[in-house]
Amino acid sequence: MKESKRQRQFSSLLQKELSEIFQRHGSSILGTNDFVTISRVLVSPDLGVAKIYLSFMLSKQKEQLMDTIQYRKGEVRRLLGNRIGKVARVVPELAFFLDDSADYASRMDKIISELDIPPAEEDE
Repeated sequence: MKESKRQRQFSSLLQKELSEIFQRHGSSILGTNDFVTISRVLVSPDLGVAKIYLSFMLSKQKEQLMDTIQYRKGEVRRLLGNRIGKVARVVPELAFFLDDSADYASRMDKIISELDIPPAEEDE
């Protein structure tokens, strides 16, 4: 189903605000100095639920960081509510997911670069 303009605008707002929250409060939320990227935010049609896709570049402990964020998502939602309270009537429920597309892309690049492909023969 196609996203409405309202959903896209709200997704964009959430992505911006969550990025700032993780930038400013990331070390207190995660307990580490790992860098969190909000790669995508999808919002339900009623704006009540937000699916947030997170990427942890250069981190070896992605699953542990996801568990910590899941455990502390109430705190993240409260911080988000403080930031968007004047703009949104309801602060959406947050569902966090690991976005491993960057890892997948780098793994595919490595596999492709290791292939032994002979040069194409020129036709005359």
